Amino acid sequence: MRTEICKKLGIETPIFAFTHCRDVVVAVSKAGGLGVLGAVGHSPEELQQDLEWIDAHIGDLPYGVDVVIPQKYEGMGENDPEKLEAMLKKMVPQEHHDFAAGLLADHGVPEWPDKDDEMGLLGWNEAIAQQLIDVALEHSKCKLIANALGTPPAHIIKQVQSTGRLIGALCGRVKQAVAHKEAGLDFIVAQGGEGGGHTGDVGSIVLWPQIVDAVGDTPVLAAGGIGNGRQMAAAMCLGAQGVWSGSLWLTVEEGHLEPAQKETLLKATSEDTVRSRSWTGKPCRMLKNDWTEGWDDPKNPDPLGMPLQGLVTADGIRRTAHYASKGDCQQVAFNPVGQVVGQLNHLDSSRRVMERMLVEYADTMTNVVDMLEEA
Repeated sequence: MRTEICKKLGIETPIFAFTHCRDVVVAVSKAGGLGVLGAVGHSPEELQQDLEWIDAHIGDLPYGVDVVIPQKYEGMGENDPEKLEAMLKKMVPQEHHDFAAGLLADHGVPEWPDKDDEMGLLGWNEAIAQQLIDVALEHSKCKLIANALGTPPAHIIKQVQSTGRLIGALCGRVKQAVAHKEAGLDFIVAQGGEGGGHTGDVGSIVLWPQIVDAVGDTPVLAAGGIGNGRQMAAAMCLGAQGVWSGSLWLTVEEGHLEPAQKETLLKATSEDTVRSRSWTGKPCRMLKNDWTEGWDDPKNPDPLGMPLQGLVTADGIRRTAHYASKGDCQQVAFNPVGQVVGQLNHLDSSRRVMERMLVEYADTMTNVVDMLEEA
């Protein structure tokens, strides 16, 4: 199971786990894969704390950090985080703030106790991502940087590669993958439209082989719809060097989500997701609820672009995560997840998830070989 990218990273199995939970990062890396910490929503100081904790608990194993630098976004070109935030705040209509606040209040989501504790920009821009990357590169066990939206700027690619680390990016279209290759990225994550978070609209089974063929010898990791070893086997058979999973780790025992939020995910079916701009400003797959439907209603405000919409929703992201069980919070909660949510129906440890995937993968490949021999 040690593909070329596994050898470069020094990991035993090509399972990459994107997660916002540091405990899951450690658990997956200890189980032979590579935990990748999603840094969006962290301040540089908060990321420093999380990475120091990971360093102290992961032993000599590697991990990765994921940031978001969109190809296009409002305020692009301003690389001073404070100036960017001040400029963007002036661009947000008050009606958007009022509509978001009304949705939260109507569903009984408690106010944040400290009125002066504003969330501000959560990321989704180069100014903040650069700060997060600088922090990540201070940690020797961080061996991989990924950008979730678009090709990273050339100076960041050079900065990361000059330290001997790998840098890659996600994409949902063939032309984006080609742009990643031409920019000199070390790996490409091909994410099908059924995946959670920011995705395109081409399904994985179609997208993966097209991107593998288009980028030649650049390693491709398959994302979107990876929930068991059979799906992993399909990705590997289509030419991927590994799988990039995210939704799978939302309901593990080590995951930091509140019990009410996990329960919502465990009860959801694959038909319960939708691609919506309502939280981030770009199409993002999540569980549909009163929040997504409210922003989709033409009589209500249209979602703003990224990262403006994030200034509108940051308070809601924080409050619905913290007060997950209060009132009808889950009807307006931010639950980014892919269609594979229909396969998530019980709590398990990260290690057991890894073990199950590998056993299922081996069984699937054995069945394929047996069919060839019978023929």
